[in-house]
Amino acid sequence: MSLQEKLNAHKARSAGNRPPEIREALERGTAELRASGIMERVLKPGARAPQFTLPNQNGAMVSSADLLGRGPLVLSFYRGHW
Repeated sequence: MSLQEKLNAHKARSAGNRPPEIREALERGTAELRASGIMERVLKPGARAPQFTLPNQNGAMVSSADLLGRGPLVLSFYRGHW
């Protein structure tokens, strides 16, 4: 099974576990984002991300250029406190 097939299966399972009003709100939010034109501005697979400086988990500023100087860089986005 490909990664895309696994993601699609996970999405279908998750959608089935949500109350209809939650599922509808999520689908509406996704549709609004797509309608905004954001997808045309999203980096495509294989594209290089622009250099950036952001705070780490401790609030210290970290430069992507500095991190790349030490080896490959993996970004992880999280929504914060649930």
